[in-house]
Amino acid sequence: MKILYFAWLRSRIGVPSETVEPPADVTTAGALVEWLKTRSPQHAEALANSKVVKVAVNQEHVPYDHPVSPTDEVALFPPVTGG
Repeated sequence: MKILYFAWLRSRIGVPSETVEPPADVTTAGALVEWLKTRSPQHAEALANSKVVKVAVNQEHVPYDHPVSPTDEVALFPPVTGG
């Protein structure tokens, strides 16, 4: 599974993307975010507040209960505001 980080999440985690193999019980976007928090202190800090971390799976914005699979591309980013 390819994970992409955007904006300040990228800065705090320290990488723009990574390829991961989550455990088999990680089947939703929310479970993925929770598992990613265990990868490093930087991940834990950046992903601590799920209210400010949005998820897209295969370039489609999704809720945390959306299913994920090993072949997905998952993007994590802060809320986007326009002006």
